[in-house]
Amino acid sequence: MLNIADTLHTWCREQRPFALATVTAVTGSAPLPVGTSRAVDQAGHVVGSISGGCVEAAVHDLCRQVLDDQSGVRRERFGYSDDDAFAIGLTCGGELEVLVRSVTPADRTHLRTASTAAAQGRPAAVVQAVEGPEPSLGSLMVLTRTPTTWSGMWPVPL
Repeated sequence: MLNIADTLHTWCREQRPFALATVTAVTGSAPLPVGTSRAVDQAGHVVGSISGGCVEAAVHDLCRQVLDDQSGVRRERFGYSDDDAFAIGLTCGGELEVLVRSVTPADRTHLRTASTAAAQGRPAAVVQAVEGPEPSLGSLMVLTRTPTTWSGMWPVPL
């Protein structure tokens, strides 16, 4: 998610609704690693890339669906096989799993906290639940560190 942190900070400060797509698993060869993210706001503005181009349109559509129907969380797997050579997939032969979720107002507060800490040179981490039932699936946990202790914010009870 660091690849889009500056823009997410701005979108969160503006209270802009957006969907966040994050690579949660990679099998074989894939262009970008686990944790890489892409975000799409309600107006269709995009920041980030999760595949270097080969599945970006499909992920964009998933983000828009999550925002439009308020479906919460969607998980999708993209890959390549001889049977679907012309379908959406990774031409590099690998597979990746993408988790797409609508970012809630509470999430925006937590993401701003993490990005503010990072901008001030303090350690910060954003952890996302990529397994489990809803409402935990897709939940964000933010950890920040003061000089002596770590503190965390988890918006949904596990």
